[in-house]
Amino acid sequence: MTARSMQRPTAIDSFTQIATLRIDLKDSDPPIWRQVEVPTSITLKVLHDIVQAAMGWFDYHLWEMVIDGQAYGIPMDDGWGTPLPKNASRVRLRDILAPGTIRIAYSYDFGDDWQHTLTLSDVRQGDPAIAYPRFIAGERNCPPEDCGGISGFYEMLDARSDPAHEEHADICRWLEDYDPEELDIFPIQVALGRIAAKRNAAAKRIITK
Repeated sequence: MTARSMQRPTAIDSFTQIATLRIDLKDSDPPIWRQVEVPTSITLKVLHDIVQAAMGWFDYHLWEMVIDGQAYGIPMDDGWGTPLPKNASRVRLRDILAPGTIRIAYSYDFGDDWQHTLTLSDVRQGDPAIAYPRFIAGERNCPPEDCGGISGFYEMLDARSDPAHEEHADICRWLEDYDPEELDIFPIQVALGRIAAKRNAAAKRIITK
């Protein structure tokens, strides 16, 4: 054991620690998923931003994370009879991590009810030369927003593939050239790059202190 390993982690050590994040859209068949390397120093609000960017959602709707029965989300004045979620901007990812694998239930758009499983694993020190978060892998296109949830999504694809369906023409016009099998990683990389750029600016402030 080196003298450095016996010391408490420095600010920059804590800042560069990362974990592997796997995002699975529940009930998608075939699976729609993403894998991203994420810093553990981010807030749960930034984790939400990363999920939105990686999946291809547009952040139009409300969302919530549930971890060990505790809900996290945006500040709300009224829970409509349910417990209010904790402010996700005030909780860091590293604060909810534990040894092994952590699973988070993530809901987006309470109308369409897109349910995701976020799996965090392999917490480790990142490479200071790499900008995080960064896209690693994934399969298939994200469903279009406001298409009726997972059941509506597949019903829509069935209607498009069936010229005899009464809504075939309307669905074709609405979907245009949407391909459920195609995953365009460029916009994902750009969106994650914007998040990483903000962190890089913060890292420079830490290093220069």
